[in-house]
Amino acid sequence: MTEQQMKARVPTPPHPTQRREPLPWQQPKPTEEEPEAEQRIKAILESPSYRQADKDVDFLNRNDIRGLRLQLDYLKAELLMEQHSIRHTIVVFGGTRIRERAAVERDIETLRAALASNPTNTNLSRRLEVAERLLANSHYYDIARQFGRLVGGAASDHKYEFVIMTGGGPGIMEAANRGAYDAGAKSLGLNIHLPHEQYPNPYITPELCFRFHYFALRKLHFLLRAKALVAFPGGYGTFDELFETLTLVQSRTIRPVPVVLVGEKYWRQAFNVDFLVGEGVIDLEDRELFWFAETAQEIWDGILHWHEINGAPLQRSL
Repeated sequence: MTEQQMKARVPTPPHPTQRREPLPWQQPKPTEEEPEAEQRIKAILESPSYRQADKDVDFLNRNDIRGLRLQLDYLKAELLMEQHSIRHTIVVFGGTRIRERAAVERDIETLRAALASNPTNTNLSRRLEVAERLLANSHYYDIARQFGRLVGGAASDHKYEFVIMTGGGPGIMEAANRGAYDAGAKSLGLNIHLPHEQYPNPYITPELCFRFHYFALRKLHFLLRAKALVAFPGGYGTFDELFETLTLVQSRTIRPVPVVLVGEKYWRQAFNVDFLVGEGVIDLEDRELFWFAETAQEIWDGILHWHEINGAPLQRSL
């Protein structure tokens, strides 16, 4: 076959997206053939049944689709963390109400002025007392920020592969993310969908901030890559994460990780572990699942030392 014959036989490749002649289903049934066609087709297109399944939010939120939502809740964060080469994390938890000193001082000034105008208001008096306690605890914000800066600086120097991971909210979590941000390092935030509006703190690396629907999947991701858990003073949420981690380590459901409680005075009052040992509800060795620290450097040095004596130093091999 000659080249000319070949060219005559082989047709011009079709356009990848367009046709010269439309297919029959590319146009609705003409109204001249069926006067009610337009109205009927509109009803079909607007029906929930016609929505594509993966774009139908009402369908995806059904109770019997929960299994798929659980998979998606896990998989999106997992794939993106793999994509960004997140291998080791240090998880930081603590109270959302423990803010930087200047912010609490502004609250106190406002409350004092309000109380001066209404000195018998017991609600204002109570709120002022709480604000003064939060002011006394604001140094924990500074410690968390310093710790985030230490971890972020070590990662930026390529000495370690740690990345700070928090719950993504304000307070102590903001401080840890902020410290990493100060050091020019990336950090993660695992936010959670709640009935009321909430916002992530502004110091998380944007492409590493995730919002979960299920607490269980969020908790799973907190521990999948964790090489340490650092718990600052906090409330129910902090206790939830701390005690779940201690339970998993106690039962050896997960491999032990260092657990650091920052602020011994606070934790001794909030959590009397010696009482639990004395009552026989936990063993003496369970008292050794964590230790106390007071400064950012103590936290960091303790974590590195724990891994060294565990036989698996965390310094990146150069």
